[in-house]
Amino acid sequence: MQLSREALLRAYRQMKVIREFEERLHVEIMTGEIAGFTHLYSGQEAVAVGVCEHLDTDDKIISTHRGHGHCLAKGCAVDAMMKEIWGSRDGLCKGKGGSMHIADVDVGMLGANGIVGAGAPIAVGAALAAKLDGKGKVSITFSGDGACNQGTTFEAMNFAVVTQAPCIFVFENNHYSEHTGVEYAVGTQQDIASRAEAFGMKVWRADGTDFFAVHDTMREVLDHVRAGNGPAAVEFDTERFFGHFEGDPQRYRGEGELDRIRATRDCLKKFRESVTAAKLLTDADLDAVDTDALDAIEAAVAAARAAARPTAEDVLADVYIAY
Repeated sequence: MQLSREALLRAYRQMKVIREFEERLHVEIMTGEIAGFTHLYSGQEAVAVGVCEHLDTDDKIISTHRGHGHCLAKGCAVDAMMKEIWGSRDGLCKGKGGSMHIADVDVGMLGANGIVGAGAPIAVGAALAAKLDGKGKVSITFSGDGACNQGTTFEAMNFAVVTQAPCIFVFENNHYSEHTGVEYAVGTQQDIASRAEAFGMKVWRADGTDFFAVHDTMREVLDHVRAGNGPAAVEFDTERFFGHFEGDPQRYRGEGELDRIRATRDCLKKFRESVTAAKLLTDADLDAVDTDALDAIEAAVAAARAAARPTAEDVLADVYIAY
């Protein structure tokens, strides 16, 4: 199904905002203004956007420590996210979540998570709530190739099948679990999807550096799950352009590896080449989006720097939730 011009521009803008958000953080972290660990999503934008473009606010997602892209793709506000990362009381989580724990329930973003594999059980719970609600909504958990080895993920997949929960397990295989290559850490011949298949759910595989492959695949997956066929899983082969965390020396990378993947597996470059070759959009159209995205990030950083910080009195607020 061919996307409209408006849909193509929106998808590209979403990917470009994520890319510029991460590239700017890569620079700003070196100033020492941002506290805590930060894990950048650059290179994987096609997955987050290709998945979330199909969702509305009543569909739920849960993310990982590398969660900025998922948050932005699901609709979290750029300026409120930047304020959160800067530790402002005006941030999405009032400055208490930081980079790895951004959440916005109002848009269906149940939170990023610093514990590898911890999102899957939460997503199954949200999927069971959606099943009981009976409105055809789904829950999606994003995981990396590291989480596919976690017992929490195995248990969540099994429970999702047993309960026929409308949960989708999205595995972003960027080839590294922290610093360990997937060929060493994943015993199923580097094939993550087959693990989910063994639990009794249908699985898909696609190129995670190709927005259109992700988007088309997710349409099939979502149609399957929304039709009441229980959970499903999909593995997207993708790349990360930075280290596991900011400051990672990446000595585990092969010589020239980063240059190669940036040259040949950049999802934004692939998108631009595809839509201009098909005469769906022009370079001028995309250049205008680039400018707009950069302006949005610049404004968000300026607002984050100027935003109020938490006070001593704020430390005990929001510790417990009141129902």
